[in-house]
Amino acid sequence: MPRSILASFADSLAITDASSPLTASRWKTEILSGLTVALALVPEAVAFAFVAGVHPLVGLYAAFIVGLITAVFGGRAGMISGATGALAVVMVSLVAQHGVEYLFATVVLMGLIQIFVGLMRWGKFIRLVPHPVMLGFVNGLAIVIFLAQMSQFQVPGTAEVTSHGMSGGEWLTGLPLFLMLSLVALTMAIIWVWPKITNAIPAPLAGIGIVAGIVLIFGLDVPRVGDMASIQGGLPSFHIPIVPLTWETFEIILPYALILAAIGLIESLLTLNLVGEMTGKRGGASQECLAQGAANTITGFFGGMGGCAMIGQSMINVKSGGRTRIAGIAAALFLLAFILFASGLIEQIPLAALVGVMFMVVIGTFAWNSLTILRKVPRMDAFVTILVTIVTVATDLATAVVVGVIVSALAYSWNNATRIRARTHETPEGAKVYEIRGPLFFGSSEGFAELFNVADDPSLVIVDFADSRVVDQSALQAIEAVALKYEAAGKSIQLRHLSQDCHQLLSKAGHLMVDSDDDPDYALAVDYDVRTGILGGH
Repeated sequence: MPRSILASFADSLAITDASSPLTASRWKTEILSGLTVALALVPEAVAFAFVAGVHPLVGLYAAFIVGLITAVFGGRAGMISGATGALAVVMVSLVAQHGVEYLFATVVLMGLIQIFVGLMRWGKFIRLVPHPVMLGFVNGLAIVIFLAQMSQFQVPGTAEVTSHGMSGGEWLTGLPLFLMLSLVALTMAIIWVWPKITNAIPAPLAGIGIVAGIVLIFGLDVPRVGDMASIQGGLPSFHIPIVPLTWETFEIILPYALILAAIGLIESLLTLNLVGEMTGKRGGASQECLAQGAANTITGFFGGMGGCAMIGQSMINVKSGGRTRIAGIAAALFLLAFILFASGLIEQIPLAALVGVMFMVVIGTFAWNSLTILRKVPRMDAFVTILVTIVTVATDLATAVVVGVIVSALAYSWNNATRIRARTHETPEGAKVYEIRGPLFFGSSEGFAELFNVADDPSLVIVDFADSRVVDQSALQAIEAVALKYEAAGKSIQLRHLSQDCHQLLSKAGHLMVDSDDDPDYALAVDYDVRTGILGGH
């Protein structure tokens, strides 16, 4: 393990930093924030367990174990992890075909893959996600969270649970619907007004507590957490997945493990960036990969369905004042306490209160300013934002991000491909100089070849790359092709102002011999004669 990662893990054991000293007030804020998150985690974990086709405790154990480990060792304080719908929809076919034991084995392998990604420090590539993709990701996520709450407006037990809500169920009508909507609106109003009254208790927790009190005092007949499933259980126990240790088993679980690992890391790293923007923190991508991997590996051995970062719950935590690792740790411990001791009480919480909290998360998560800037940014950026939003809602977050990055990369390549051009002039000695402008890479190599007029050019041609960059193998091939044309015509060509990294590319490719010792530090102007092999400095 690289020393820097070891150092990061050592630093992660500090639950706070100088910006958040552990005063009594800070302890209270962090613990109450963790309690709020734990209350919101219960129905989510149960619902996603239903999506995957496993027992609710499998989802709750995953939320506890993954949440606890990532809270302690994760790359960003304030992030909340647990069982998620993005992973559950992939697991459902595996469980249906092979059973839950294969799921546990897959989660273990998924975690090992994520640990490998962390050790290789591949998490840094999340920086390649453009801002329009992030906007689409956030907006799509807000819509997905909103749609997922629609399941609470259907009669329990009448529909099939999906990652986006319930399908084919019987909707609440009449007085039950009126009560549900009224309590949701009341919860949202309390969350909006509460910070203006006091900050002693997080607004979401106050909303849940007040609405739950009203329901219990007046005995209102509304859907409650216990209507979804019982959350009572014991401590998770160590359990080696009961699967044949054969190559056939590996072939079954590997594709699922790769997909789950990729989805989990993409969602976690994007959440890391989003929370980082809100808390003013940076870095930690590789550390987050390692923490997610360790959490999932351990979860697979303790009967959990695995998980990743949960953006909705992370937003609840940050907006409730959670800034250190205490909140995440508290959320996990509260969740375990619910399972062991307080299941009866938690099952009495009205779902309307939790829906109200999540609706406020939706309002706070959606990038409303993106609706106005879409008319001001380049049309391709606006298209990518809308595309990622739609794909997020239609499929899943990871697919949407990959699609957005690919489209953005293609658009960038095309824009740069059209920028290649040349300005020409002749020297007093009669040589023709081509001053190349724009990057030379696979997208612009054809346009580069069309810049030259081999037949009409004089006997000496100089190609000046002072305002250009030779990027890849296609660029090298294009340079060589142009050089061969001039050589075939009996003319000489010189290359000027190639930077040192271009020298290295040309030498490594073997097409053109370049003196790597020439100006290694500052890459000053050089001439290279392709025919004679003479490299001269300016």
